[in-house]
Amino acid sequence: MVFAIGVDIGGTKVAIALVDQQGEISEQTKIPTDTSIDPKQMIEKIIESIEKLISAADISITEILGIGIGSPGPLNSKAGIITHPPNLPNWRDIPIVEQMKAHFPIPIVLENDANAAAMAEKWLGAAQANQDFAYMTISTGIGAGLFADGKLLGGSRGNAGDIGHTVIDPAYGQCPCGQYGCLEYIASGTAIANRGSAIAGKQLTTQEVFALYQQGNKDITAYIEDVFRILGVACVSLINTFDPEKIVLGGGVSKVGEPLFAKVKEYVSSYALNPAGRQTEIVPAQLDQNAGVVGAAGLILGE
Repeated sequence: MVFAIGVDIGGTKVAIALVDQQGEISEQTKIPTDTSIDPKQMIEKIIESIEKLISAADISITEILGIGIGSPGPLNSKAGIITHPPNLPNWRDIPIVEQMKAHFPIPIVLENDANAAAMAEKWLGAAQANQDFAYMTISTGIGAGLFADGKLLGGSRGNAGDIGHTVIDPAYGQCPCGQYGCLEYIASGTAIANRGSAIAGKQLTTQEVFALYQQGNKDITAYIEDVFRILGVACVSLINTFDPEKIVLGGGVSKVGEPLFAKVKEYVSSYALNPAGRQTEIVPAQLDQNAGVVGAAGLILGE
């Protein structure tokens, strides 16, 4: 049997897994993302964790086809460089693939984390039967992975699908990126916690904001209903631009479930430009928990 290593780099943790050709995780580990140290030191910690994982599985490096890395963007996947991720503030122009190749004599691939999760949904999840689909993650931030004609759409540097910084409603104020009214600034998990806290007058988590919504809090309900509408706007933009068969919604915010999906479907059925586009399937992701590491491994195994 052969395997791939999947690495999912996040703002708070790095997940690492040994994945077989069926997409099953044989061994996995997680380590904290330490942004207080030099990124090269953090990558050395990732390398050490990979070596320990291989040792724990009692396999040879010759049984591993390669290492797939999913990372927040912006990045340059072709050059193997993480360039400017907002939630990794000291990671600037980091040649992660070059550093890891010095330790592992196997192929190493870098991709945007939303692309990696889209790969997982195509390989094993909600989009197995689809050649044209979009995967949108609504979590700490918002991003999308895009498949067209059965192939992952990466763009010139691997950043295609960064829809979180599409301007939706400037009235919501200035996003940290500098634009006004970005999708991510309005409807991400981070935004919901921040704006919900401001509305309630006390510090709340995203889950606590949704709890108030479910309890019928008037002011919170008005905001969350607008979040659902805006996510519908984002889906219509994806449909009008890429003409997908299906949109897969993942990430923590999607866990609110039917209220979100019902509102998004209602908006899409009313406003997608092409009447056929109004019938686009909007479905939940199937691999949320491990989509990042499985998808990253899929960048290798999918080839």
